[in-house]
Amino acid sequence: MKCGIVDVGSNTMRLSIYHWEGRRFKLLMNKKEMAGLAGYIKEGVLSDSGILVACRVLAGYKALLDNFDIKELHVFGTAPLRNIVNTEEALDTIRAVTGVGVEVLSGADEAALSFLGATVGGGAPAAGLLADIGGGSTELVAYENCAITSGCSLPMGSLSLFTDYVSGLFPTREERRALRNRVENELERARTAGVHCAHLTGVGGTIRAAAKLYNACSGADPANRVIPAEELRGLYKELKKGDQGTLRQILRTAPDRVHTILPGLVILNAVVKSYGVETISVSACGVREGYLLQRVMGVEKHDE
Repeated sequence: MKCGIVDVGSNTMRLSIYHWEGRRFKLLMNKKEMAGLAGYIKEGVLSDSGILVACRVLAGYKALLDNFDIKELHVFGTAPLRNIVNTEEALDTIRAVTGVGVEVLSGADEAALSFLGATVGGGAPAAGLLADIGGGSTELVAYENCAITSGCSLPMGSLSLFTDYVSGLFPTREERRALRNRVENELERARTAGVHCAHLTGVGGTIRAAAKLYNACSGADPANRVIPAEELRGLYKELKKGDQGTLRQILRTAPDRVHTILPGLVILNAVVKSYGVETISVSACGVREGYLLQRVMGVEKHDE
């Protein structure tokens, strides 16, 4: 069977088309739009303009699936729809305009589905820490023997931190300090600092961009998906210069993350330090694959 799954995030809206049968699936196509819905949220309200942006993108994705004669479309929303006061109004408008219903995931659901996607779909190690750094939230899941032992959803992401704290393209020294303080306070509030995990598996745009930049700066194989923690700190130290060389490097490697990569790396570095992480790997699968596995295919856990 074939289906499309759309992830309505704070920074991007992504469509993935899969073919699945039994417990197996294959990604056929990925498409994304930099919708930037977080930028349309003011005082907790997603504006009419933001809702219409979501409608436009979803209508385009629906038309694409119609062209491929794919009838099954599943849409879920994360932080930009979960953390607003007019969620129901937004969902009603989207349904009325596009005919598409959107399921809003709680932070706990998002973390669990990211974990399922990375461990079942992406082949993550049997123990470690999963980090999903999105535009508007960050999900952390510690696990052993492919079972969750603790988890939390933090109300901050790479785009929301940029919007709240950065006045230019790159954060100043004072802004970087404010970013670190916010991230450290959120981690302390989550009370997960006592958990130690030597390995971190990352999903989401920030970790993918970090791996691309690390590979480009270090001369590693472009297909490499592993970053030693010490090298991650070195990458942040290099990028935080915010000079023309930094700008050129980011625009060559991860142009759509030019404004959010540094706030995202502040989160990632703080998580690495807090949990005692030694190595980081990038998962090929995440929340969309977890949604496919659980909501569509009916797979609940790692075991056969």
